[in-house]
Amino acid sequence: MTYQVINSILWCFILVIISITIFTPKLCFATKQVKIESLVMNQIDQCWRFNPEWRKHRSKLATCSVGYAGKMTNNIGKDLILYKVTDPNDNPINPKFGTLRYGASRIQGKVWITFQGDMHIRLEKPLLISSFTTIDGRGVNIHIANNACLMIFKATNVIIHGLRIHHCQPQAPGMVMGPNGKAIHLGQVDGDAIRLVTASKIWIDHNTLYDCQDGLLDVTRGSTNVTVSNNWFREQDKVMLLGHDDGYVRDKDMKVTIVYNYFGPNCHQRMPRIRHGYAHVANNLYMGWVQYAIGGSMEPSLKSESNLFIAPSSGHKEVTWRKNSNGIRDTWEFH
Repeated sequence: MTYQVINSILWCFILVIISITIFTPKLCFATKQVKIESLVMNQIDQCWRFNPEWRKHRSKLATCSVGYAGKMTNNIGKDLILYKVTDPNDNPINPKFGTLRYGASRIQGKVWITFQGDMHIRLEKPLLISSFTTIDGRGVNIHIANNACLMIFKATNVIIHGLRIHHCQPQAPGMVMGPNGKAIHLGQVDGDAIRLVTASKIWIDHNTLYDCQDGLLDVTRGSTNVTVSNNWFREQDKVMLLGHDDGYVRDKDMKVTIVYNYFGPNCHQRMPRIRHGYAHVANNLYMGWVQYAIGGSMEPSLKSESNLFIAPSSGHKEVTWRKNSNGIRDTWEFH
């Protein structure tokens, strides 16, 4: 082999090595992008997760909701107030600027709440969230735990996204800042992670809820147009209640979408339990239960589709359960 041929081969080899060195990072990035784009995501996540600069466009989230809550476009606009939580402390009547309660209860109008960093927030009294408020916990680790938790009371257009809410405790009656920015007297609270009372157009998405004294989510007293999506419910006896009680007929107008949620491990019952109203329960994963998965009373309506029920090895294994009323066998059926 001549010197010229050997020299040409050597230079070709060097050029290949240089090309690999220069272009491999770009190839790795491209491969990573292909992997991200090939992930199977539901339509909510597809709406915002593919944008690498989603932090600069947080309010895009308001256009991503599905179900009965509708698009949350009333939560955004030119008059949107951006508020950042910098202080994990809490004062239920006179909240300081920088705390969660100041942004969620004191400020009125369209408010988009974010967090400066990871936080553990111990609320002294239930947090009453004002209308047109978004609590956005994306990108940080936010725990609301070990005392009072969240209530949406006579409010509308509320988004709760990306929080960890757990170990919620009952609260005695007392004064607290209401959703109108004024102090009000609040009665006994049972210890739910999130409770809706006469609320409408509410979106609860991508939260982790567990181990609370009463339940994880209650939709009560005429609340309607609610979407519960992409949440993880675990370690709880009574998980989700839709409808206040058997006698509260106003809940016949209730409409709730429950979609893309994960129930388990160690959830016993009420995923959900429905009274009077209508629930669309779709594309949820049920990883075992003690009593039943979906229950109801007072002739509710249920559309259940594309759910995966993985029954426990022991227990009742009932997917649906119907309560008798007044000691008389009910003739109603889920439809």
